[in-house]
Amino acid sequence: MKYKILVTGAAGFIGSHLVEELVKQGNYVRALVRYNSRNEWGWLQTLPCLTDIEIHTGDIRDYDSVRNAVRDVEVVFHLAALIGIPYSYISPLAYIKTNIEGTYNILQAAREEGVRRVVHTSTSEVYGTARYVPINEEHPLQAQSPYAATKIAADQLALSFHRSFGLQVVVVRPFNTFGPRQSARAVIPTIITQVLAGARVIRLGNLNPTRDFNYVRDTVSGMITVGLSDRTLGQVVNVGSGREVSIGELVRHIENVVGRDIFVEQEEDRVRPVDSEVERLLCDNRRAYELSGWAPRYTLEEGLSETVDWLRENLYLYKPELYNV
Repeated sequence: MKYKILVTGAAGFIGSHLVEELVKQGNYVRALVRYNSRNEWGWLQTLPCLTDIEIHTGDIRDYDSVRNAVRDVEVVFHLAALIGIPYSYISPLAYIKTNIEGTYNILQAAREEGVRRVVHTSTSEVYGTARYVPINEEHPLQAQSPYAATKIAADQLALSFHRSFGLQVVVVRPFNTFGPRQSARAVIPTIITQVLAGARVIRLGNLNPTRDFNYVRDTVSGMITVGLSDRTLGQVVNVGSGREVSIGELVRHIENVVGRDIFVEQEEDRVRPVDSEVERLLCDNRRAYELSGWAPRYTLEEGLSETVDWLRENLYLYKPELYNV
């Protein structure tokens, strides 16, 4: 079935891949892009399907522009958010306004405009350090950063609109997504761009935490499959690979893909506060499969290979010598 869909956060990393796949599947896609006087549309400008997308400029924090954006659509995929954890230490209020108030604007506008379904994007950061693994959807929520706190609030707000007002809501909870177009705020492009720029020693933070890295094409297929399933309404559903890799082990995987030794120097500025560091994440993705039939297809090595190839061609867009927060 084809839908008229609004994607918020469409100009970003995951959002642009989601837009691309939704268009490929034959849906009509409206992309909400943050207003700017230069008419810059982020990664959407690089897509071959750009002419098949309706660009709508506005601001997720402004209810009027959000309501205009959701008008006449059937489904909203809500991805717009501030996501950098280190910057949430600096400006927590910005995260409250964007992640919580922005989500309210989407939910209320969808309710007022008769939108059929809102697919809300969560994050595995809401779980904090795993109390048990693999982490299923019943795992306790633990906010170890202001970012995680605002995402917990946004998730619960979305679920409350389902329970209180009958708005059809699905909460999709991706684990650590990586792939082409990701900013150097994330660890995988941080490692790869430093290596491709010729650094003999790369700078990282803590090498011990483990993560569940999911290639962006798998994350997007999971968001669509889970988000549009009739069996997931009112549910929180994890989307992850089911593989656990430490940051130190990740460096060795990237060594194999790029074909050179990588030496690491720990930089104190890149280390999160002790009580804020999420030490372990590993996804239990069984609910996604049981309710929608979704399962990841890419191995870590396949995803890293495609990511390295893309970053090699687009290295000029990055500043490997700088620490991105």
